[in-house]
Amino acid sequence: MPPAQQLDAWLKAIASGDRKAFAQLYAATSGRLFAALLRVLGRRELAEEALQDSFVRIWLKAASFDPQRSSAMTWMSSIARHRALDLLRADHHEESLPDAERGRGDPALPPRVLIDERESPGDRAEEDQALERLQRCMKYMDAAQRRALELAYFDGYTHEELAEIMKVPLGTVKARIRRGLARLRGVIGIR
Repeated sequence: MPPAQQLDAWLKAIASGDRKAFAQLYAATSGRLFAALLRVLGRRELAEEALQDSFVRIWLKAASFDPQRSSAMTWMSSIARHRALDLLRADHHEESLPDAERGRGDPALPPRVLIDERESPGDRAEEDQALERLQRCMKYMDAAQRRALELAYFDGYTHEELAEIMKVPLGTVKARIRRGLARLRGVIGIR
């Protein structure tokens, strides 16, 4: 990954219509953005679509990037995350759970919106029960640890991005995640 200043420079050049800078930015960051999109969307074809749409938006919105407000990678990740959520919502309408299943669980955790047709109803029931147990267990950790874990594991943020979002040092983010996982293991009973 190139230094933040290089990403900033590429975005500034892209705002002026520089295609070469766009190609360089794409080559340097697309792998990382794709990995994050794949974690969020869970399906390669959706992640590919979201990545393409995200880079179109990055091209179109490059002039609105402000390095004083966020890093270039955080800004681009935000665009990609919003696109992924749009795709999940659109896909949710096509492959949604029955009405009786909606609205269950902790709203702080993402709902299960994609149904794998290869799964049996028993597999889905076990997964739903495991998610409900996880939601109950996460209530036993402090709010900062819970938020750090949710953003890292459910939303795909990196530790560096979390430090910026949560406005705390990187070491604090890592400690919150480490302690949160330890607390979760203790509540669940995993050694």
